[in-house]
Formats: sequence, C-alpha cells, structure tokens
Amino acid sequence: MIIFRYLSREVLTTLAAVSGVLLLIIMSGRFIKYLAQAAAGQLDPGVLFMIMGYRLPGFVVLILPLGMFLGILLAYGRMYLDSEMAVLSATGVSDRKILAYTQGPALLVALLVAWLSLWVAPAGVLKTQQLFNEQDAMTEFDTLAAGRFQSLGSGQRVTYAGGLSDDRTELETIFIAESTGSGEDASVGVLVAETGRQQMNADGSRYLVLQNGYRYDGRPGAADFRTIQYDTYGVLLPKPEVVTEVTDREAMPSARLLDSPDLKDRAELQWRLAIPLLVPIVAFFAVPLSRVNPRQGRFLKLLPAIILYMAYLALLVSARGWMEAGKTPAALGLWWVHGLFLGIGVLLNFRALTAPNAPAGGQHATA
Repeated sequence: MIIFRYLSREVLTTLAAVSGVLLLIIMSGRFIKYLAQAAAGQLDPGVLFMIMGYRLPGFVVLILPLGMFLGILLAYGRMYLDSEMAVLSATGVSDRKILAYTQGPALLVALLVAWLSLWVAPAGVLKTQQLFNEQDAMTEFDTLAAGRFQSLGSGQRVTYAGGLSDDRTELETIFIAESTGSGEDASVGVLVAETGRQQMNADGSRYLVLQNGYRYDGRPGAADFRTIQYDTYGVLLPKPEVVTEVTDREAMPSARLLDSPDLKDRAELQWRLAIPLLVPIVAFFAVPLSRVNPRQGRFLKLLPAIILYMAYLALLVSARGWMEAGKTPAALGLWWVHGLFLGIGVLLNFRALTAPNAPAGGQHATA
C-alpha cells in the first residue's frame, strides 16, 4: 500500500499540474472569444463568467484523459531517470504490479470523467444554450454601453451613445450609422441627435425617438447625398427573435439519448461513454511508454506517446462521424477503436504481462 500510495500521489499530482495548465490555456482562448462578442454587443458582459462556469465541466472532460496520460509519462519518466523504478524492481515490484497500481488512480479519474461526461457537462451546455437564447432575445439597448461604439447586425449598423440612463431608456449624444446594399448600390445613412428615448407601443413594436438632430444619406465616394434636419425622428427597432427551444444535442440528458432511436443521438451517447473509457486504456499503454534510460532523458518517448494519443482521439472522432453518417453499424459504433488501442497496449505490455512473477526481494533475493 505504501508503494501504491506513492505512485498514485506522483501521478495525481502531475495530473493536476498538467490539467491546470491545459485548462487555463483553453479557458483563456474561449474567454477571449466571448469577450469579443461582448465588446460587439452580442453578449451582456455580466453573463460572461456564468457562461464560462457552465462550460467548465465540458472542458474538464476533454482535458483529464490527456492530463492522466501526460501525468503518467512525466511522473514515471522522472522515476526512471532518478533510478526509483530500478529500486522498486530490485525490491520485487514487477512491471505487472506497476500496471496494476497505475489502474487505481486511472479508474478514479475515469469515474470522475464519467460523472462529468454523462450528467454535469450536458447540464452545463443546456444552461449555456439557455443563456445564449436569452441574449438573442435582447435588444441593442440591453447591451449598449455609454461611450462605446457598438457594431450590430453583422457590422451593418454601428451605434454610439455618449450618455445612458440607468433604466436604459434615455440616451444622449447619439450617433447611428447603417449601411445597406453592396458594391455600386451600397449606401450609408447616418443619424446624429442630441437626445433619444426608447418608446414601446401597444402592439409590442419598439421605436427609438431621436430629438434635435440630422440625417445624412448617400453613397460613399459620390457627391449625391441628402441632409435632413429634424426636431423628432423615429427609428423602428427590429423585434428580437425569442427562442426557448434548446436543439443542441450536447445539451440533451443522457437518459433521453439512451431512449432515442436517432442514430446521431446514439452516437452522442457512445461519445459520452467513450471519453471515460479512454482513461484506463491510455493509462495502460502509457506505462511502457514512460520507460526511459537515464542516459536518454525523460522526454525521449514523449512525442511518440502524444502522437499515439492524438491518433486514438482522432480515430474516435472519425468513428463518431462514420456512425452518424450510417457508414458503420450502431452496434460497432466507437467500441472497435477502444479494442484496437487496447490491443496496442497489450503489445506494448506483452513482456510485463507474460513475465513470471519475481520472488520477494527481487531477482537477487536470497532463498
């Protein structure tokens, strides 16, 4: 148990460090994407951290298997470099025992990944989709910030307000530029006003009522433009499309996928089951790949090992696509990929699995 605890602690400590770094990189990239959407007025800045929190379990599901794989490679590689594995072998700890000891933390991580993949991550995707639906139902006034140019409608309209009341109904120093058409037919309309307010009519339509301003219409590069001075000018605001249905397959509960006859739903369920099953298999063939000569350095087999892991993951993704397209039967699904790489693990561990048990105390122990 002392050796088991020591090996487990080394692997799990390295797993936590590697997974933390990978999670930080992935979360940073996704946060920058959401931050750009918030800057463009497509998202409310107040929900950014909520979205990141709901997406966190999905990221962890993909990171933990890789973290487990790299954790074994780095932890055991250091132990081979420091001759700790040689000491363990001399005291009767065979490669077969190390394989068995490694499956302990691997199964623990696999159970955590299964819980996240089957229940927590789909619930997080569902909450995220609901937040996005709420954001799509918001008007530009709900995301407008004073003193900032805001691009809307795929860049077709740019809005600026120098001042904004707390209830978001009164605006000051307003600038609105909207482009229509393309090529030679492109035209630009510009509205400027001292003040403005949002007006809701009984039929549900919304208007932006501008006061004391000008409207400029024309084509870029041409002299034919029109200038209108107005005291009051009303702009019809587009109605937001309110969507309450969540159609993302990743947000569906696993129990619903289990009862669904749809091939894509069954492929999604097998994918959720495949990620936890990935953990003990990669741990199985990571042990022989971590074995290095102290003279060669601990990173000698790191690149080939990562290539093997990426091939495993890429083949799983391809198998999922083939199953969704109906190219492979549902009964075969993604299971054949696990069987293939389990066979590779058996080949890599063939000597350890077939070697006779060493006597207590190692090869040189006295009878």
